Amino acid sequence: MTQRRTILSGSTFEERIGYARAVVDGDRVHVSGTTGFDYAAMTIADGVVEQAEQCLRNIGAALAEAGCTFADVVRVRYLLPEREDFEPCWPVLRRVFGEVRPAATMAVCGLSDERMRIEIEVDARRGPVVPGPGLRIEAVDGEDMAEEWRHVHNEIVPPAAMSLADVRERSVRYRLENAYLGDVLVGCSTVRPPEGEERVATVIARVLPAFRGRGIGAALYERGLAHARGLGAGAVETVVLAANEDGLRFAGSRGFTERERYVLDGESDEWVDLRLAAGV
Repeated sequence: MTQRRTILSGSTFEERIGYARAVVDGDRVHVSGTTGFDYAAMTIADGVVEQAEQCLRNIGAALAEAGCTFADVVRVRYLLPEREDFEPCWPVLRRVFGEVRPAATMAVCGLSDERMRIEIEVDARRGPVVPGPGLRIEAVDGEDMAEEWRHVHNEIVPPAAMSLADVRERSVRYRLENAYLGDVLVGCSTVRPPEGEERVATVIARVLPAFRGRGIGAALYERGLAHARGLGAGAVETVVLAANEDGLRFAGSRGFTERERYVLDGESDEWVDLRLAAGV
């Protein structure tokens, strides 16, 4: 069954008129006509270029909540009351869409508020992604990337939430990587080096829920697995919070089998240890 959900931005227009900032319909994402209002303050700049920039910030936020980026946009429509206002916006629009090259239409028409000088509407498609220009996977380097890694980790495994100091300490012992779609953070991974007589390494891939089902976890996992084997791993394990059903399904699809379920002393959350089947 096709899943449909709505995304709201907090705009008073959405509440008063009765629409959503975006609708996710399966793999398709439809973002409503979006103007240059700062929806938190419901203020709008006077200049058309500044309004265009704010339009794109508003749209980018909606796309991210839908599990997309501007790279997924397939159609864009520009609506302006004054045709001479369009060309000054071109540099701003080119920065966002210059490499994506979606189908585009510009129309001159009246907008619902005389302060509005541009409105932008986009359609996007959530398809699979592969490592390359679209999906970047990079080793954690520096405080900013460490904080991003921490954000993903804590979003997915809140019972094991870590401080930035914890991440710094872990980065010394383990291989930590972040995954980005364009400039949007979408996931992270951990590789614990082999240890013990069996030379067991641990590989953990994490993807933010909105971006799952696009091959990002597989790309993180394959990189982590290659790194572990490059370190001489004799066996590979992973660990998943039992409540993370997506994570358990993903591990099973990659050939991991359950070894143990347990609850840490003084805690109530159940964890699952899994090991990759021999030869996989």
